[in-house]
Amino acid sequence: RICVITLAEAHPLLQSGKTIKNINYQISANCSRLQNKVSGKSKRGAQFLTELAPLCRISSSDGEEYTIYSCIRGRLIEVNENILSNPALLQEKPSTEGYIAVVLPKFEESKSITQGLLTRKEYDEVLLKRRSSAS
Repeated sequence: RICVITLAEAHPLLQSGKTIKNINYQISANCSRLQNKVSGKSKRGAQFLTELAPLCRISSSDGEEYTIYSCIRGRLIEVNENILSNPALLQEKPSTEGYIAVVLPKFEESKSITQGLLTRKEYDEVLLKRRSSAS
């Protein structure tokens, strides 16, 4: 029931040969996702995230900046510090070593969250509609 947050295949950072310049887990002056300290079975100390909570900001070499949001309510279990020193992992291995964070949703909410997810076929249809409306 854990959720691994990654970049979607269709994310602009994974398209058209962009280069990632910087990843910043400092969300505001008082909030850094790197300060997240989790301990014990009940994950004490974990930062609580809402669906709209920013996880990090990613800057590309062309000057674009992308804010990556949690998209799920739960406790932030860990952030991937490996991508700070090797940002290319986000592009080379986005669904494995290039993950952004791990979030643990509330047990009661995990079933409704998974029921609301798109199937692979539905996701492909959304992308197809998006591409056809853009052209």
